[in-house]
Amino acid sequence: MRSEGEVTRAIEAYSDTVKRLCLIHLKNQADTEDIFQTVFLKYALSDLVFESAEHEKAWLIRVTINACKDLLRSFFRSHTVPLDVLAEQAAPEEEDHSQVLQAVLSLPEKYRQVIYLHYYEGYTAPPDWRAAPQKCQLGVHSDEPGQKAVKRGVGR
Repeated sequence: MRSEGEVTRAIEAYSDTVKRLCLIHLKNQADTEDIFQTVFLKYALSDLVFESAEHEKAWLIRVTINACKDLLRSFFRSHTVPLDVLAEQAAPEEEDHSQVLQAVLSLPEKYRQVIYLHYYEGYTAPPDWRAAPQKCQLGVHSDEPGQKAVKRGVGR
């Protein structure tokens, strides 16, 4: 492990080189700062004895390039899309359901509730509703008459 003075000297001497390499590879300031910290942390924790200043610089360059490549190959990086790319894409146009909504809203209250509970909340009427028109899960009758009324209202 290196002393604080050695790490400070290396940061002062090679910070521009490391940052430029990161920006060339990553094209992103935030990722550049992350890799910058990673590289100099590896330097601080390394026990490697360098033969010369050129050897030290070459080691830092190689560690920087490898760290950038590792980040570019990471699962997170390859399976996400940057927000600026998403902002450029147009939002999908919503389908116009106003005709169906108007048909549902024009139904009597008991059918309106049943249609909502069935299609939006997933509740169902008993399968034998014709034989025994008892109340289903929430105390509402089967939605078949409501379905027919909506279809007539929409014009199907």
